[in-house]
Amino acid sequence: MLEENTKVWLDGKLVDFKDANVSILTHSLHYGSSVFEGIRAYETHNKQASIFRLQEHIDRLFYSANVLSQNIDFSKEEIMQACHDVLKENNLTSAYIRPLVFYDHSSMGLDYTNNKTRVAIIAWNWGKYLKEVVRARIVSIRRISEKSLIPDAKVGGHYINSTLATLEAKQFGFDEAILLDHDGFIAEGPGENLFFVNTHTKTLYTPKLGKILAGITRASIIEIAKNLEYKVVERNIDVNELTTFQGVFMCGTAAEFTPLSCIGDIDYDENICLDIKDTFNRVLRAELEEYKNWNSIRE
Repeated sequence: MLEENTKVWLDGKLVDFKDANVSILTHSLHYGSSVFEGIRAYETHNKQASIFRLQEHIDRLFYSANVLSQNIDFSKEEIMQACHDVLKENNLTSAYIRPLVFYDHSSMGLDYTNNKTRVAIIAWNWGKYLKEVVRARIVSIRRISEKSLIPDAKVGGHYINSTLATLEAKQFGFDEAILLDHDGFIAEGPGENLFFVNTHTKTLYTPKLGKILAGITRASIIEIAKNLEYKVVERNIDVNELTTFQGVFMCGTAAEFTPLSCIGDIDYDENICLDIKDTFNRVLRAELEEYKNWNSIRE
């Protein structure tokens, strides 16, 4: 995926990808004790790289690290600058950026308090994560419970939950999974938040926070929708309600804005909320002045 001489940022230095090595005894490899962010940069009209909502992503990275008691030896500003530096060093104006915070190999027990925290930032070209329109299925795998873990932290180990859900959906011939929470309500996709659309009342319904990832794209869509005079309701969504909606879409950093054509045998209009989608896509490329604070551009 990356060339050997691609520059990555590791513990404060830009190094070649081939030299960015860690021990096979790294604690986070064995126990999932890492946190990360998925961030996208988009090329602007004047060929600059605009990183979408960089501050919010790095704020969440530090929040997730705090959940695992990881002490990051760099400031938020240093991490944000490093994201820009990785793009510049690799001549990337459009890219997916992956900051990763992980524990080293100092000890192998479950208690990692004596392990050193390390930080890496990698960027690469990555096109659309999902198809233009997705067929989804509710799977038997439930979203991790807030009573056991911290669902709104992006912890590496959490994502085996997403992997198992994805594999199950694909085994049945679908593109993507939809997970229920432990109370049986709609939660989210393996890596996406969900919005359900009533076109008659111009209302979006989305699962409330607490049992899902507080998606940065989700928050952006909510603000854009409200500015376009949609009503947005955050509440529990029952499976039995699925036939009452005219449309559904997923959103996330990787997935961006992706409509669903069906959930199981329930069909939906895939051409919904095109005004939201168009505005969102323009915002990503720093084309709208009113959202300019969401775009991080540096020389």
